[in-house]
Amino acid sequence: MAEEKTKDMKEIGVDKLVLNISVGESGDRLTKAAKVLEQLTGQQPVYSKARYTVRSFGIRRNEKIAVHVTVRGEKALSLIEAGLKVREFELLRKNFSDLGNFGFGISEHIDLGIKYDPSTGIYGMDFFVVLERPGFRVARRKKSPGKIGKPHRLTKEDAIKWFQTKYEGVVLNKSSYP
Repeated sequence: MAEEKTKDMKEIGVDKLVLNISVGESGDRLTKAAKVLEQLTGQQPVYSKARYTVRSFGIRRNEKIAVHVTVRGEKALSLIEAGLKVREFELLRKNFSDLGNFGFGISEHIDLGIKYDPSTGIYGMDFFVVLERPGFRVARRKKSPGKIGKPHRLTKEDAIKWFQTKYEGVVLNKSSYP
């Protein structure tokens, strides 16, 4: 019997990882959160503004309330591994989107191996992982962009299978974490 070959164009890889810390207010806490992300990734974070005014939360429109950074390549893979270690490689089924991406959160950034600094404090953060197959650039390129065919698109099941094989992770069907 012939060996089973894997198709190179069907292999799934990590396109990018987006780390987000939403503080909910501008000022000192937001700059400290930006410092935490810069320590973690070595990249300059970007500030996100509020879209709407929410009086009950004390948030005004266009006020800076969060910071995020996009990481690619080997650094992204190592950060995903560290974040999943904190989560004990367990994710919920609802953490996966229909387009084959997944996200999860951690409650303390010091679990990732950063030394605790009392002046900075402790921040939780969201991880959002975008998966893709080779050839997805066809849809994003500027000159004559094309469409990705249905058989080549990623699904929720593809992402779950990739997570289980790559990280030997567990996908739970519960509604929330214990």
